[in-house]
Amino acid sequence: MLRATAVSQSFGGERVLDDLSIEVDAGEVLGVIGPSGVGKTTLLRTLALSLEPDEGSVTLEGTDVWAAGEADRLALRRRVGMVFQEASLFDGSVGHNVEYGIRVRKPWSDRIAAAVGLAGPPDAVHESLDVVGMTDKVNQHADSLSGGEAQRVSFARALAYDPDVLLLDEPTSDLDPRNTAVIEEAIDEARNRGIGVVVATHDMHQAERVADRVAVLLDDGVTEVGPTDVIFDDPTDERTRKFISGELVY
Repeated sequence: MLRATAVSQSFGGERVLDDLSIEVDAGEVLGVIGPSGVGKTTLLRTLALSLEPDEGSVTLEGTDVWAAGEADRLALRRRVGMVFQEASLFDGSVGHNVEYGIRVRKPWSDRIAAAVGLAGPPDAVHESLDVVGMTDKVNQHADSLSGGEAQRVSFARALAYDPDVLLLDEPTSDLDPRNTAVIEEAIDEARNRGIGVVVATHDMHQAERVADRVAVLLDDGVTEVGPTDVIFDDPTDERTRKFISGELVY
């Protein structure tokens, strides 16, 4: 579904991604593991179609995003959602935060209809909040939420507009076990809906729990991609083995 091919990316003369190729299919969770600073966030921004690679291509269902016209590229971007490491919510209620994501991705006439006389949030808002266990807080102001609750709302906002691909950048790095479990269950729900999910995480145990396949990203690029059990139990690349065992220190 979403594929990066031979992608390279540099900032200030420093190469961050080098000839990297990776893809995620509909209804699968791809875990991207690696130490801090190796380019996981840059990779996600590239897959989110917000960062044009210096070299290589990114395609969504066979369409080359950066070869497309501006209008087509915007339409493609709207099919990809992203949840960042730190939740960023708008001033207003939980329900309006989630509903905002739906409105900005609909045609103008639909957005007008959705914005007029909202007696309550649309069904998609309730459904996505239910996935993260936040329906009881639909009318609560976003400023009053805990960090974990805010991250759950961020996930619900991305899920509500039914993206083809959902990108998660360290989505549980600062969360307690309960909120982490809720997010991981929500990842499973996204997979069940046929959404392709990419989870970048430094938590290898999390990748083992949620991912169907795992990509190992080190300083020299993606060393190996494969089924989760193979990557963790019987990797073919020595660098992968050393990283997972802790022998490769960063």
